[in-house]
Amino acid sequence: MIMQTQSDLNYNRIAQAIEYLEKNFQRQPELDEVAEQVHVSPFHFQRMFTEWAGISPKRFLQYLTVDFLKAKLKETTTLADAADAAGLSSQSRVYDLFTTLEAVTPQEYKQRGGITIQYGFVETRFGEALLGVSERGVCWLSFIQTDGDALENLNEMKSYWNNSIFRENSELIKAYAQRIFTSPLPLSRGRGVTEERGRPACRTGRGEGLHLFVKGTNFQIKVWEALLRLPEGNVTTYQTIATKIGNPKALQAVGSAVGANHIAYLIPCHRVIRKDGILGEYRWESVRKKSIIGWEMARSEQH
Repeated sequence: MIMQTQSDLNYNRIAQAIEYLEKNFQRQPELDEVAEQVHVSPFHFQRMFTEWAGISPKRFLQYLTVDFLKAKLKETTTLADAADAAGLSSQSRVYDLFTTLEAVTPQEYKQRGGITIQYGFVETRFGEALLGVSERGVCWLSFIQTDGDALENLNEMKSYWNNSIFRENSELIKAYAQRIFTSPLPLSRGRGVTEERGRPACRTGRGEGLHLFVKGTNFQIKVWEALLRLPEGNVTTYQTIATKIGNPKALQAVGSAVGANHIAYLIPCHRVIRKDGILGEYRWESVRKKSIIGWEMARSEQH
């Protein structure tokens, strides 16, 4: 686990501010009051938040309101329907140029044996994370919630990819984290290996693209592929995902698959919310989900 840096400390303050603003949304607390809650001056807080989000705290909070999110759900559905009508596999073909996905079922993984995974703890704009990269692509990304979670996250990754060889490589992981969290990286559906399809992933040949390597059941893989079709700044529901993969009644199974995602942020399970516009829970803390969604919406409107 890395020592807490100024960047990590700033994210923690921003997360506290988001929670405080949301809890007190009805009375619209002033900037001075919020700054006091996170123990910085109003001037420093305004600058820190704006540098992180690109917008003011008050504007950021508007992205997290129920009314705004419900409207965003309708907008996303309209975009998806238009893409389907045009015969597109994603809302923009540009996503296919950046990220590919290769999948292996647990049985296939067992038969093939383990892989070599380089890993490390890194700071990101959304707090500290554990990142794992294999020769076949990014295979793990989880966020550290508390000081005691670092070892637990590492053990979880090692258990998930059991029989693999693990090597700490801070420099490599830092370079990957920089690409993931600072570059404008659209995400594509990709193609995978499953028991049903049994074909290799389709690689794009684009040097700047990211390749993901996942392990899951056929159903989980379908859900994760559906998530990769959802552009940044958009949200969806469990019902929509279930319908998209041809199992409209499998809401609980979709929820389980979303929760089982082992590559946070890149496979954007944070973009799945309740149909009533409430954000809902998140495997890596609900306030982090709010932070990511708000940040993505702010960035999508700026581009």
